Amino acid sequence: MKHARFDGRMVIVGFGSIGQAVLPVLLRHIEMDPQRITVLTADAGGRDIAAEFGVDFRVHCLTEEDYQSVLEPLLGEGDFLLNLSVDVSSLALIKFCWRRGALYLDTCIEPWAGGYADPSLTISQRSNYALREEVLAFRLDKRTGPTAVLTHGANPGLASIFVKQALLDMAADNDLTVPPPQSYEDWARLAQRLGIRTIHIAERDTQTNGSGKRRDEFVNTWSVVGFVGEGMQPSELGWGTHERHWPADAGRHGFGSDAAIYLARPGAATRVRSWTPLEGPYHGFLITHGESISIADHLTLREKAQVVYRPTVHYAYHPCDEAVLSLHELAGKNWRLQGTKRILRDEITQGMDELGVLLMGNAKGVYWYGSRLTIEEARRLAPHNNATSLQVVGGILGGMVWALRNPSAGVVEPDDIDHDLVLDVARPYLGELVGVYGDWTPLAGRGRPFEEDIDPDDPWQFKNFRVA
Repeated sequence: MKHARFDGRMVIVGFGSIGQAVLPVLLRHIEMDPQRITVLTADAGGRDIAAEFGVDFRVHCLTEEDYQSVLEPLLGEGDFLLNLSVDVSSLALIKFCWRRGALYLDTCIEPWAGGYADPSLTISQRSNYALREEVLAFRLDKRTGPTAVLTHGANPGLASIFVKQALLDMAADNDLTVPPPQSYEDWARLAQRLGIRTIHIAERDTQTNGSGKRRDEFVNTWSVVGFVGEGMQPSELGWGTHERHWPADAGRHGFGSDAAIYLARPGAATRVRSWTPLEGPYHGFLITHGESISIADHLTLREKAQVVYRPTVHYAYHPCDEAVLSLHELAGKNWRLQGTKRILRDEITQGMDELGVLLMGNAKGVYWYGSRLTIEEARRLAPHNNATSLQVVGGILGGMVWALRNPSAGVVEPDDIDHDLVLDVARPYLGELVGVYGDWTPLAGRGRPFEEDIDPDDPWQFKNFRVA
């Protein structure tokens, strides 16, 4: 099924695991000429895939000094830049596309190389919160004009879409008759009525190659550089109005929406308790992600300029077992990246990615809504994919189709756009899309074999999620 027609030129910046995965799906569902697509990437990986589809492939890493001169001949009014890179400033590319009249989509907000660990910057300045606020400041007077869709992969991206669908499902299950929400405030009031205190982006990746990892090797099911980069940023979470415990190493940013806080430690060193229906309870990593901030910000209610409701929102990521071992080794080497990097795709022997949102606080119990996609199903659905990459591809495809149908929407986040359309477009690539209730809380099984400082009357406090 063709969801849209695109007659312009397209530039794909970055052609790692996600770029290689998305290309065949875009050409399947968007009517366009592959000879009008140019790939710009830092190395020769994926050249054969680009050749398979007749796409112009160029090895070039964009820098702050040359990105404008490189892109100017390739992008003009009505063209499209799909940014799937690392170490290339998203804001710089957004501003460039705005000046040129080109459409834009990325899957996360990136700084220039070194920005995540620049010693001249404070912890707050190295955060996703700060990167998002810079883009939001740019878009203040740009609610119309060439569409730029921010952070629209699986998460961030589909996570915001899943939250809206989960809220509507829970409203129906709780016999709440509500008109379709039309504004941020409508969605926030619905979440408040449902008693939602906390939202986890709860993900368990069980894909494996059956042979494990080698010493001095980082193994993952998607970009190693991307994962390590965000894992080295400070942990961040949307901070809810119900919270009574203040983490000892937490800080507020002191500017912007004030919807989130940060912890003075890397996300790859911060674990939290969470739950998915198939995995059950698990310890995940509190990796900073854009959706942790944007969902909390968009589900904020204010009265007389005072915040009266906001849920706590954060990522709780359990990557594949080989990646967990890779993180353990990385931490032991004082965060020095291993000498070898390997992305699992064709050698995966079994497993799935169980990715969804876990809404907590409602009287019916926790509610997980999301995608359960096996490696076998991913391979059946699209070439050059594993389960993790195909979920991201679904989000990219949904966001791009929305952008092509709404080419003058200005700068938008996933929380701003039509969740029904995105979900309809992405659904065929998400495997089993389900909503499941459970009776789990962060207090389940706590206090044995050692006593813990917990509040049995309020299991939804962040205090009860942390692993000291």
